[in-house]
Amino acid sequence: MTKRFALGIFDDEDVLLHAVENVREAGVKIYEVFTPFPIHGIDDALGIERSRLPIAAFFFGLTGLSFALWMQIYMLGFDWPMIIGGKPHIALPAFIPVSFELTVLFCCHGMVITFYTISKLYPRWKTPVLDVRSTDDKFVMAIEVNENTDMTKLTQLLRNNGASEVNQKEMSKF
Repeated sequence: MTKRFALGIFDDEDVLLHAVENVREAGVKIYEVFTPFPIHGIDDALGIERSRLPIAAFFFGLTGLSFALWMQIYMLGFDWPMIIGGKPHIALPAFIPVSFELTVLFCCHGMVITFYTISKLYPRWKTPVLDVRSTDDKFVMAIEVNENTDMTKLTQLLRNNGASEVNQKEMSKF
């Protein structure tokens, strides 16, 4: 499956930020914006919703805490009960360090897996890059085009909003 993109290349992040707002007001759907560093306010300008990753982190942590408590209560209370210093078999204050560590472990590993899955950053030989200059000093606005898109109007819109150049590119794996 091949996708075609119109790439607006910008030299300045402030110009790009205003161009994103103007292009969206014109009714054009922006596929993605690639920048060499994070730009404050670009998420709001693109209309990206707040991430639900913190909810996933909470549930991964809760899973780790539940597993740690179950494991310790089962091992020290039922599987191999030992009386240590006259303490009861299920001594919750003694379980705090292990419970904390497993909560953090499950949360971290779950978040990494979730982030890579959502971002589609699977292991592959070559990562598709629309314009290699977006990793160095240029800002790239990618707009997916099809056969109904009027490229002259789109090119003019991007140029009027500060694009230093407008290119077309086809990507087979994106």
